[in-house]
Amino acid sequence: MNHLLKLPRLATRAFTTTARQMKNRVPEHQKLFQEDNGLPVHIKGGTTDVILYRITMTITLAGTGYSLFWLLCASQPTRK
Repeated sequence: MNHLLKLPRLATRAFTTTARQMKNRVPEHQKLFQEDNGLPVHIKGGTTDVILYRITMTITLAGTGYSLFWLLCASQPTRK
């Protein structure tokens, strides 16, 4: 019965943190992404965003080419 009385206190401790409060960086990011500097949104984040964008585009183009290759192979008549 004593364990049931401690349950609400333990549940509250599990969902609260007192170690460190995180800084709200949303206003900084809003200024960065809403700035009119002529850059597309997928590049405004810096070098990391450019690298991630290029990797994504490379994978997409390679996958499209691979799919088209196998569609071409499947559309050829079979040889006997």
